[in-house]
Amino acid sequence: MSKSSTKVPLTDKERRKQISIRGLPIIENIASVKKTFNRHLHFTIVKDRNVATNRDYYLSTAYTVRDHLVGRWIRTQQHYYETDPKRVYYLSLEYYMGRSLSNMMINLGIESEMDEALYELGLSIEELEEFEEDAGLGNGGLGRLAACFLDSMATLGLAGYGYGLRYEFGIFQQTIKDGFQCEEPDDWLRYGNPWEIPRPEYQIPVNLYGRVVDQNGKPKWVDTKVIMAMPYDTPVPGFNNNVVNTLRLWSAKAAQKFNFQFFNDGDYLNAVSDQSLAENVTRVLYPNDNYMQGKELRLKQEYFLVAATLSDIIRRYKHSKFGVSSETRDDFNTFPDKVAIQLNDTHPALTIAELMRLLVDVENLSWDVAWDVTKRACAYTNHTLMPEAVERWTVSLLECVLPRHLQIIYEINARHLHDVASRYPGDNDRLQALSIVEEGGDKRINMAYLAIVGSHAVNGVAQIHSDLLKTTLFKSFYELTPEKFQNKTNGITPRRWLVLSNPNLSDAIAEKIGENWIINLDELKRLREFVDNEVFVRDMQRVKQENKQRLAEWLLKTHNQKINPMSIYDMQVKRIHEYKRQLLNVLHVITSYNRIRANPDGKFVPRTVMIGGKAAPGYHMAKKIIKLVNSVGKIINNDPVIGDRLKVVYLENYRVTMAEQIIPAADLSEQISLAGMEASGTSNMKFMLNGALTIATLDGANVEMAEEVGNENIFIFGMNVDEVEKRKQEGYRAREFYEKIPELRQALDQIRDGWFSPENPELFHDVVNSLLCDNGDHYMLLADYESYIKCQDRVNELFKDPIAWTKKSILNIAASGKFSSDRTISEYARDIWNVQPVPHPLPNPHEGRPGTKNEGEEGHGSSHHESTKTVEH
Repeated sequence: MSKSSTKVPLTDKERRKQISIRGLPIIENIASVKKTFNRHLHFTIVKDRNVATNRDYYLSTAYTVRDHLVGRWIRTQQHYYETDPKRVYYLSLEYYMGRSLSNMMINLGIESEMDEALYELGLSIEELEEFEEDAGLGNGGLGRLAACFLDSMATLGLAGYGYGLRYEFGIFQQTIKDGFQCEEPDDWLRYGNPWEIPRPEYQIPVNLYGRVVDQNGKPKWVDTKVIMAMPYDTPVPGFNNNVVNTLRLWSAKAAQKFNFQFFNDGDYLNAVSDQSLAENVTRVLYPNDNYMQGKELRLKQEYFLVAATLSDIIRRYKHSKFGVSSETRDDFNTFPDKVAIQLNDTHPALTIAELMRLLVDVENLSWDVAWDVTKRACAYTNHTLMPEAVERWTVSLLECVLPRHLQIIYEINARHLHDVASRYPGDNDRLQALSIVEEGGDKRINMAYLAIVGSHAVNGVAQIHSDLLKTTLFKSFYELTPEKFQNKTNGITPRRWLVLSNPNLSDAIAEKIGENWIINLDELKRLREFVDNEVFVRDMQRVKQENKQRLAEWLLKTHNQKINPMSIYDMQVKRIHEYKRQLLNVLHVITSYNRIRANPDGKFVPRTVMIGGKAAPGYHMAKKIIKLVNSVGKIINNDPVIGDRLKVVYLENYRVTMAEQIIPAADLSEQISLAGMEASGTSNMKFMLNGALTIATLDGANVEMAEEVGNENIFIFGMNVDEVEKRKQEGYRAREFYEKIPELRQALDQIRDGWFSPENPELFHDVVNSLLCDNGDHYMLLADYESYIKCQDRVNELFKDPIAWTKKSILNIAASGKFSSDRTISEYARDIWNVQPVPHPLPNPHEGRPGTKNEGEEGHGSSHHESTKTVEH
């Protein structure tokens, strides 16, 4: 039964459906939901139906769903408190969570009841969902990966905690004005956030600035400025297992909110200036791209996260001893047996120095013991191969903001280099290559090197990326400690990226192979049995066409853009960056345009090219590429000769919620970075799981996708890593390709001569110059152009045969099992964290209110004493 079947009579097509993963709503549950909804509308929102708005109804719905979470959330924390498992702490400066309502309902298994109850109340859950703001606390793939990982940790029953920052303003809202990107603040908290619980009782002081003095032979950090870190907790439910883990986000608060002396003297602005300066630390998410420019606020954000989190981890370690709150655990030798700290990229690398400071200065451990504890507890994930993207803080900045940490880093480096020197006597070049402190004009600390030296495991996020780390960026460190280096290929959560975003496809799959794939994505392999099943192939075509039609209607409504639902939906959605090569995509669009214009009566496969993503506000070339896409689209979309055979759509303000809308409709996924540039990619996995075919270079996870699905079911083009390196060594000249490929020359000349910008013919000179100047075309678009165009011609040929296309689509879905974040997290658990997934769900909490004597676990008869026991959070 499909999601909408309770509202309108079933069509013949829908009647054929024998199964839906949403299940039948149960009458008693519907009555209970309606009662709870009305209670929240009256007692939480304090409105009645006469004055309530749709936003009020959304909030009442969210609080109703949260009620279902609370008992499980408390039970989960009690369970961890009583069993004292090893806990995993995931530190990330970004969490791109998107919306929570649908995801919470799916993981709790209450989607049908909520849907039916709201329908009976005269409300539409789809309309109410639109009132939830995206929690856009991330720039792109890194933050979305962190969100998927939290979902998988909860689903696998791991005692996992996410730690991040509660940015008041998330990733900016992108508007397109006259084709240019404009940035507007993302005030995502303006209507409140029903999912978060403030925990002021767990506020933690964070020190900055000051100086270090010697006190009784020991260094002491004094005269600091204090900012308070206030935690806000968000529940993270696992799928159908009653586990609810916690994402704890820190918000900066002033230690002293108000200066009465200033106020009494009439200086009102200065009276609250301390508060403003302190709270700036978590005011805005850095729209950070791949270039760090020694920004003090960014350093303070990173340290703020690390300092608050480690204090919290140590507090919990001391007070989590098999449910005995009267004792504290002060023996730090067992700390790595109970604590695993994962650094998501280099941003939280200060963890190494801060944990050493806490252990040596505060807990009074000897340096050697503290260092052993730190290394065994910490592990580091790298997400980039670009040397310019690795964080390096100037010594002068660290000395000002974190003077004690600079001392500790120097000490770590001195001991590290002593070990290197004893192993490689007289090898000064190696000493220099392995030093955390980079000498030179502006002495800097290499934070990635600090993370490697202070961790017991270092991993890349796709096999090719992990291999390249060993031979390029971290070559010297790999030679020194090869046993540290691992690969953990990224994954995505199938709950959000298939069950939530593509319910019709989920139902079609469940009809054939059941529902176990939701928690064991490898089960999708069984779909191969149905690749020649005529009915199944037709069902898959129907699902895809319905998704495409829905997207066409949405684009007409939101973008006023009419597109052809029978065309190839060709999508490239990701951050706008030169290495992702959106510009190569544009060159193909222009080439296709020129071919149609040269042969207006020819038969062409219609194509709608959709490009979406945000450029960092200070990244000139990325913003110019956005303008180019829009300018090219404006000319092509209004050319009567072209008609609906080619359309270009820029997807304004691309975000998680939009991804859920567009990915199910995609026919073709563009993953076209220069080989060796993309660490992994995860949009490639989302498209594959939803049945799109992929056009790709052998880069990031594309390599493993090709291995899983077979080269005949993916469109591979361009140079591989070795060929890229060989061409660099030989001296790359982009102009050679411009001179020898007429279609490429025509496209570039049109861009340069103002064909697509008649109002300003010189607008895109710098774009073309960046490709054709000496040492230009850093990402070798022109070298891969010819191969790319030929590959796109193969795409067109296959699309002419809908049955053959759909069969390859089914094989892609069937081969996507490896790319579940459940698999990734299982590997982290086994190889890095040394923890075991828990295959059995926790018992259900009673329907009674948590904290009363009626609360308990079915079949377990908890006593009043047990259920009201104080649990540390």
